[in-house]
Amino acid sequence: MTDVIIVGGGPTGMMLAAELRLHGVEVTVLEREPHPAPFVRSLGLHVRSIEVMDQRGLLDVFLANGTKHPMGAWFASLPGAVPRLDTTHGYILAIPQTVTDRLLAAHAVAAGASLRRGVAVTGLSQDDDGVTAVLEDGTTVRGRYLVGCDGGRSTVRKLAGIDFPGEPAQTMTLLGEMEATESPETIAAVVASVRRTHLRFGVGPVGGGGYRVVVPAAGLDRTPPTLDDFRQQLKEYAGTDFGVHSPRWLSRFGDATRLATRYRVDRVLLAGDAAHIHPPTGGQGLNLGIQDAFNLGWKLAASISGWAPDGLLDSYEAERRPVAADVLDNSRAQMQLMSESPVRRLFAQLMEIEEVSRFLTEKVTALSVRYDFGPGHPLLGRRMRDVRLSRGRLYELMRGGQGLLLDRTGLLSVQGWADRVDHVVDAEAELDGDVPAVLLRPDGHVAWVGADQEDLAAHLPRWFGAHLPRRHG
Repeated sequence: MTDVIIVGGGPTGMMLAAELRLHGVEVTVLEREPHPAPFVRSLGLHVRSIEVMDQRGLLDVFLANGTKHPMGAWFASLPGAVPRLDTTHGYILAIPQTVTDRLLAAHAVAAGASLRRGVAVTGLSQDDDGVTAVLEDGTTVRGRYLVGCDGGRSTVRKLAGIDFPGEPAQTMTLLGEMEATESPETIAAVVASVRRTHLRFGVGPVGGGGYRVVVPAAGLDRTPPTLDDFRQQLKEYAGTDFGVHSPRWLSRFGDATRLATRYRVDRVLLAGDAAHIHPPTGGQGLNLGIQDAFNLGWKLAASISGWAPDGLLDSYEAERRPVAADVLDNSRAQMQLMSESPVRRLFAQLMEIEEVSRFLTEKVTALSVRYDFGPGHPLLGRRMRDVRLSRGRLYELMRGGQGLLLDRTGLLSVQGWADRVDHVVDAEAELDGDVPAVLLRPDGHVAWVGADQEDLAAHLPRWFGAHLPRRHG
């Protein structure tokens, strides 16, 4: 028996596995596909996901495998004022999803997670003590909890009886990688011309002589596309098919938006696309899944370790489901702005106002996320940006996955919670304004701001469980 079964070995599942292993939780990942997927659906990491990688000591390897691009307006491909963001990572990291998958899988396995490929789950049952997953070959795997990270067509979600309502697709898009006989210069010139009026169109090099092709599909057909489908649509929009041939992979996707009615049924939970699907506009899907895992990991580990306060695991759905709902709204809005229209021209004017550009960019990059912790300081519920300390940086101190009290006063204590919360006293910490101290959860969100020990002691149990008296002898 393992502690947690994760169904799905994509970026969400492997990020969650690594987070659980950080706390010593035994993890078994079951992935249906025998080999890593070749599809490059996501092209990069946004600011908040970059911060997450920094908080866990992974950023250097991601930077070595990706390319930084300057931060610009990042909403519906609209030009506009470049916003000033409250982060030390004000850039986009271009990195193919295949590389992200590989890096996160290697990280989780190195941390001790068991990854089993070519294993499909066909059934599950649960009781008061755990969950039993039935595999395609008739064998079973038993765990204390099971998390479905198995994508938009999630088997776990269906087996758990969780509804997935939403809006059906109104448009379909073809996406694939293939080679082309036309010259790179001609392709680039034609694409630039077409994109003046059709922003869902693109043909760009991906290395090895191949091109990533994105073109609106004809109708709402959901069957797997053929190379002829691509040729027909390329001619429809560009007047040429660029001589495309030798497809590496072909797919189609729609702009449907769906959100699971629940993220948890007793010991079964959902994360990533299993809990929400939306159009890929803004490149938010992979990032949203990684951030789901970052929120869930420490809470599930606390429940397994026995110190989780009442309601901690349920706070995962309470916090992350509204974030997903907002992504569904803004991604559908972006789809409606992706063609030339009076509304797009109006938004282009609005994006020249920095406050508007920052507001919308913070939505896409997840910097605007603020969990509802109740009334209090403006920082409460927000993620804390990386700050300089007298020695090093804040994010360097968060790599163990503990909570953290950053204390400029030197007068506070986490005695009774020291096994769950690190205490860093630093009078020179570059906290904004007159903030004397902040209590951070393991995911970097601010759980308390203040200077009063009694008030701190009243807030610690909400996130870190019961006070444990100091042991003597």
